Amino acid sequence: MLDTKTLILGGVRSGKSRLAERLATESQFPVTYIATATIGDEEMRERIAAHRVRRPDHWQVIEEPLELASVLNQYTKADHCVLIDCLTLWLTNLLIHSNTLRFDTERSAFLKVLPHLTGRLILVSNETNMGVTPMGELSRRYCDEAGKLHQEIAQHCDQVVLTVAGLPVMLKGERV
Repeated sequence: MLDTKTLILGGVRSGKSRLAERLATESQFPVTYIATATIGDEEMRERIAAHRVRRPDHWQVIEEPLELASVLNQYTKADHCVLIDCLTLWLTNLLIHSNTLRFDTERSAFLKVLPHLTGRLILVSNETNMGVTPMGELSRRYCDEAGKLHQEIAQHCDQVVLTVAGLPVMLKGERV
């Protein structure tokens, strides 16, 4: 599929990253993997290491926790696949950034560039809004911002998939 945008949502350990990696491989295009995670503790170090082990060696990996729009402008092109894992980690990085203006600037830049990107784009994000509303202010803002971001992204995607127990549930577009 040329010029296809796919949003893959799911809970923690739902299989969303594995599905995204499969779709990237099946595209048969050169793959650029944009990792947004940062190592903040030992558990996150282990999660990142597990993702690194699963990725094919020939994939280009860009570690970018903040400037998604800039990286997307640089690496998306026809006959190429870009996989971003994960948008909610990117969102977190922006929400906790010391420069509070960075959130609006980077989010706006990402949403502005998204409709114009070419090639195969696969976006992975955590669905966080299917449970109890968190008590803390930052946690509530995170859930609110993730929900708004997902709605805006979904409008520009050809496919939207919810992964549950490793199974893809199609919300929009053709079955993956």
